[in-house]
Amino acid sequence: MTAAASSDADLISAHAAGDPYAFSELVKRHRDRMWAVALRTLRDPEEAADALQEAFISAFRAASSFRAESQVTTWLHRIVVNACLDRMRRRQTRPTVPLPEAGPGEPAAPRDAMSDRETSLMVQEALMALPEEQRAPIVLVDVEGYSVAETAQLLGIAEGTVKSRCARGRAKLAKVLGHLRNRIADANVPADGVNVQEQRQWEGR
Repeated sequence: MTAAASSDADLISAHAAGDPYAFSELVKRHRDRMWAVALRTLRDPEEAADALQEAFISAFRAASSFRAESQVTTWLHRIVVNACLDRMRRRQTRPTVPLPEAGPGEPAAPRDAMSDRETSLMVQEALMALPEEQRAPIVLVDVEGYSVAETAQLLGIAEGTVKSRCARGRAKLAKVLGHLRNRIADANVPADGVNVQEQRQWEGR
């Protein structure tokens, strides 16, 4: 059986057994899908690329401990999401706000663009202030758009736990981000990944 015809589980087993090509085939098979997950979570191509690289390195090292209790794609999703959350955590400890490079004769950055940037930073800080057990399901459900069932499978917890953690996290976000409601509603446009629908979800739907 060729590597391309092997199942994901077979490739993991082959890699753990020392096959030098099995993991490369697994990466080739799922790279695009995992990239989409990282990009939806971080909304920054450079950050997403770094997170994806870190995730695949982690998967490479942890492949021998994989247990066929879930699909390989679920296992990879979990590693990618965790890598993204780790980068969000590190980014929050060293926040930077780029200044507009406006010199003589150069137009200043539009106010709405600056406002969107400020909103994005506020939301990121609010997310990172949540306990990790609440932040992970909120990122998956409200940012990435996964269903409660899919999120439960990715995180290895019960669906009811996902719902309760999301509810508690949204209540906390609503208190912190409530002042953004009018700004976002007035614009009625996405603010760097934050839209009216997501704001309503965070406020408890």
